[in-house]
Amino acid sequence: MSIFSRLFKSRDKPQNSYDSPSYTYFFGRANSGKRVTDRTALQHIVVYACVRVLSEAIAQLPLHLYKYNDKGKERVPWHPLYFLLHDQPNPEMTSFVFRETLMSHLLIYGNAYAQIIRNGRGDALGLYPLMPDKMKVDRDEKNRLIYIYSRYDEANPNLKEQGDIVLYVDEVLHIPGLGFDGLVGYSPIALAKNAIGISIACKEYGASFFGNGASPSGVLEHPGVIKNPERVRDAWQRAYGGRNVHKVAVLEEGMKFTPIAIPNNEAQFLETRKFQIEEIARMYRVPLHMIGDLDHATFSNVEHLSLDFVKYSLDPWIVRWEQSLQKALLSDSEKGQYFVKFNVDGLLRGDYASRMQGYATARQNGWMSANDIRELEDMNMLSDEEGGNLYLVNGSFTKLADAGAFANQNSEKEEKTK
Repeated sequence: MSIFSRLFKSRDKPQNSYDSPSYTYFFGRANSGKRVTDRTALQHIVVYACVRVLSEAIAQLPLHLYKYNDKGKERVPWHPLYFLLHDQPNPEMTSFVFRETLMSHLLIYGNAYAQIIRNGRGDALGLYPLMPDKMKVDRDEKNRLIYIYSRYDEANPNLKEQGDIVLYVDEVLHIPGLGFDGLVGYSPIALAKNAIGISIACKEYGASFFGNGASPSGVLEHPGVIKNPERVRDAWQRAYGGRNVHKVAVLEEGMKFTPIAIPNNEAQFLETRKFQIEEIARMYRVPLHMIGDLDHATFSNVEHLSLDFVKYSLDPWIVRWEQSLQKALLSDSEKGQYFVKFNVDGLLRGDYASRMQGYATARQNGWMSANDIRELEDMNMLSDEEGGNLYLVNGSFTKLADAGAFANQNSEKEEKTK
């Protein structure tokens, strides 16, 4: 072992370990006794709703490539990377589907991977999603970061061989979630498996309870001694269990049926289910009204909750996406000239009356033109002859450049008369 291999050891890798006491942050059995995995968690309606809200929110945002210029920035639709990000990352997917897929991977596994197809000059030509549960992050003998992808199906047409395939940093777009080493993220579902496990247990209990006709279990009492209690129990279950729970029971020889289940109101069944909904939504920082829980929603607070969702829930994910895309897809010479940016203006727009009031203030005070406003409202631009690019000030809507010109003319006339 060389001195460098002793100094630079491999960092943690994303793993999904089942029932291992050594890994408390991975998928496995929760304290409730229920197995929490990526599949079972996504079958939970609240987890699915939160993943869908965040994934579709990221996927629907306009994604553009900009270039710095003297006036600030400008879009560069002629750049090959613009088409990949904005329209079609590969021949099989739209930009919406690609971003939705990678964002769902982030929310479930804590990491999102995509293979980068490049030409001979190093330009990105295509992006193909890779399954995070088949990816392992490691270092080679030269201490370079590598990605080992286990392929045993035909999901990715660009990987022809089967088995473990080594991909290098310039071949992988990696968007890590929250982690402990900055290289890989940990699954939010695995970190919150106990909360999700309780919710799964409540859901299964409710399904079993109502599947039994909402009839509780109980005890059959007999005054004497039963030689074969299993036969009596099975006969009772066949006669009055399942679909027969509401049939009239006939008890012989002094037998008596005593329910032993705790009533649902005493077990706080509904309260527990509601609390677990809030717990899972809290994990993903999704407002409850966005997943259909309107108990605490009012006319006055829904708009502010939606704005808070953009600011405190979406913005961190957006920055994570933007910086990862720039790091992986832009060359070293392009990183100082180009940048990737999501447009969230549409989500931050207020109601129509508030927007018009703000536009009127900006228009009358000279810091927005008619075309500036029309661009924000997704309307066609006006020509210069129509005054589309004029900046006016309040009063008689004088040109900003001519503001105070009348006073200057009067002062010049007074000086001439003197």
